[in-house]
Amino acid sequence: MSMKRIVTIQDISCVGKCSLTVALPIISAMGVETAILPTAVLSTHTMFNEFTFRDLTCDITPITEHWKREQFKFDAIYTGYLGSFEQLALVNKFFTDFKTSDNVIFVDPVMADNGKLYPGFTPEFAKAMAELCKQADVVVPNLTEAAFMLGEECCLAGYNEDYIKSTLKKLTALGAKCAVLTGVSFEPGKVGFMGYDSLKDEFFSYYHRRIDMVFHGTGDVFASTAVGALTRGFTLGEALKIAADYTVECIEITMADPEHDTYGVEFEKAIPALLKTLGDC
Repeated sequence: MSMKRIVTIQDISCVGKCSLTVALPIISAMGVETAILPTAVLSTHTMFNEFTFRDLTCDITPITEHWKREQFKFDAIYTGYLGSFEQLALVNKFFTDFKTSDNVIFVDPVMADNGKLYPGFTPEFAKAMAELCKQADVVVPNLTEAAFMLGEECCLAGYNEDYIKSTLKKLTALGAKCAVLTGVSFEPGKVGFMGYDSLKDEFFSYYHRRIDMVFHGTGDVFASTAVGALTRGFTLGEALKIAADYTVECIEITMADPEHDTYGVEFEKAIPALLKTLGDC
């Protein structure tokens, strides 16, 4: 059987563990060929001061046209941070050009958290992101991103299961086949995800202990692992559970290192445990 191939479309930070800097090594370690379509290159991620930034939007079309001439196929298309309306439009076209009857479009709509949009983003951008999600098979927003895409007030606490289920159904009504809300918590000390498969009309969820420590890029670790496991043949629920457990393992390993860096998790040290979970060692 030939090796599976994922293409991931997002920016790359030369130093700093997020976006392509984690997606490429994690998915590759999972035994899946990883093609990349960089949308920008940064000297570091944005937690650092005076980072350099070069927009690569003008390179997206020439790259994709070359790929079309070469007739490349992808088992999954995975998007992360997209920085402009133009990039959203180009990725929308990419989905149309490279969608097949059996590949998976996996969208992580990175644009907001903790009740606020990231700097430079607007409610209009969130609406455009919602349009992009129409073509997705799987969309994995956090609660803030979901609220902005739906044009609703953001509820980060005090919600119940009915609210989460209603939000998930509204997300699939945008067009995505499956929606997953991350950062869901119904009891103190526990956090996880709840998802909804609109084709099967089924909900699924998984929760683990909450770790009150924030590291940059853990969302990218989670999404990259999930799409990798999904491409390996795991069900969506199984893939997301694997991703959640791996992300927690990465955080715990990092916190146990008294000399750890503050700019990202030591995901590399947890890769052997991930491969064991996949049955590769």
